Amino acid sequence: MPNASLAVSDGRRLVIAERPDRALIPASTMKLIIALAAIERWGLAHRFETRFYQDAADRLWIRGGGDPYLVSEELDRVVQGLKAAGVRSVAGIGLDAELFGTEVMIPGRSSSNNPYDAPVTALAVNFNTVSLLVSGGRVESAEPQTPLTATAERIGRGLGPGRHRVNLGDSERALAHFGELIQAKLRQGGITVAGPVEIGAVPRSATGVYTHRNGLTLETVLANMLEYSTNFIANDLFLLLGEQNGRASMARSQRALEQWARRTFGWRDVRIEDGAGLSRGNQLSARQLLDVLERLRPHRQLLPQQDDEPAVRAKTGTLTGVSTYAGFVRRGREWFPFSLMINQPVAYGLRLQLASELARSPTLGAWQ
Repeated sequence: MPNASLAVSDGRRLVIAERPDRALIPASTMKLIIALAAIERWGLAHRFETRFYQDAADRLWIRGGGDPYLVSEELDRVVQGLKAAGVRSVAGIGLDAELFGTEVMIPGRSSSNNPYDAPVTALAVNFNTVSLLVSGGRVESAEPQTPLTATAERIGRGLGPGRHRVNLGDSERALAHFGELIQAKLRQGGITVAGPVEIGAVPRSATGVYTHRNGLTLETVLANMLEYSTNFIANDLFLLLGEQNGRASMARSQRALEQWARRTFGWRDVRIEDGAGLSRGNQLSARQLLDVLERLRPHRQLLPQQDDEPAVRAKTGTLTGVSTYAGFVRRGREWFPFSLMINQPVAYGLRLQLASELARSPTLGAWQ
């Protein structure tokens, strides 16, 4: 395969080196870089926060901090936290999602309604997706913990019969859905809500009433991101890693991550355009991915285990004509980092078979 590379290390030297320095498209193995950068920035015990305020008119303002795992169950905890802080009624809802700007343009993101193409907003619930059941002309929420919102119902009317999980399309619909859902959750929890939802900056005169810390630590967030290859989480973290003075953008994060990579590893050539690996403009070599894996070695339990091979913990990456796989194989008592990058059409299972052979082969010397 002319457009492929393979590198395997024993922790001291490369024991297999097939074009290890050729820059190729990494696809979702880019998430390994985001995981490492997040660990070194915040630590595995970190919990993301969302802040709540009330203004002089008793409107409840929510300032999005980019929590990537604010799901319906977390909103139930939010309601309990607000009640404990003494909030019993609110005169409307204000949403401040200005941390990421109005619309985040992610290189490589398509306009499909698939969950992996969800928009990224600083205030988001359920990864900016909705789960719906369409039957007999009726639209219902497919999740008991998530009330059906008006926005979700409108989306469902355009879908055929069956169960669907689709993304919210753009920031406008994402914030509308968030506002409707938090209204429903507040009412379910016994907090009276009057007045509309508005979008803007938290007024300077507003008073902080509650800070919500997510129940999940960064360790769990990263493990789930790597197992399910959640693009929303990866690009949310990507934006947060480049945040400066309360503002974040893809351009800032691109510069910040490339500079971090050069400082950390001494790389001269690296191109990072997004955190999820959606962009074909991302360029990494197999050797560079091994550098990342060596620093991730103490945290290799975060990588998903290959279904049929417990001796392999690794992350896949897939785009049209791109098949990648990077992680660790256990040989005896040692874990060897490996990186396989294929930028040409190939059978899906080849990368899994190769990793299994790396773990089972009597000697790696025969591969060279």
